[in-house]
Amino acid sequence: MTDATFARGAVFGGEPTGDLTIRQLAMPADTNANGDIFGGWLLGQMDLGGGIFASKIAQSRTVTVAIDAMNFRKAVFVGDVVSVHATLVRIGKTSITVHLEAWVLRRNESHSILVTDGNFTYVSIDDRGQKQLIRRDGATLSA
Repeated sequence: MTDATFARGAVFGGEPTGDLTIRQLAMPADTNANGDIFGGWLLGQMDLGGGIFASKIAQSRTVTVAIDAMNFRKAVFVGDVVSVHATLVRIGKTSITVHLEAWVLRRNESHSILVTDGNFTYVSIDDRGQKQLIRRDGATLSA
């Protein structure tokens, strides 16, 4: 899939794609010096949602190892309801790449707005924090 495919929601009708993984209200404590929601807070919400999605697929703990192609498209404001949607991009032997979209529903608005999207990669780990092969349907994925 290309970035254009992922951004189609923003271009063709403004609808989120993928599974809803997390929804959070942006609060005053989450603002930067300009009074907008801090980009790091938004990135953290995306990482939480992506981690939930990746762990569900891997059926194990996962850790973030890379964030790629982040696009901060619009500002997020206090009172916006932020929803993170996840779409599987790729499953490797030990890693999962997920495309995440952050959408907001603003007060007095009836449609969601795509504010941020990007690709996050997670690695499956065992209880000791070591990389492990991803298991699917009771079987370990092979090369």
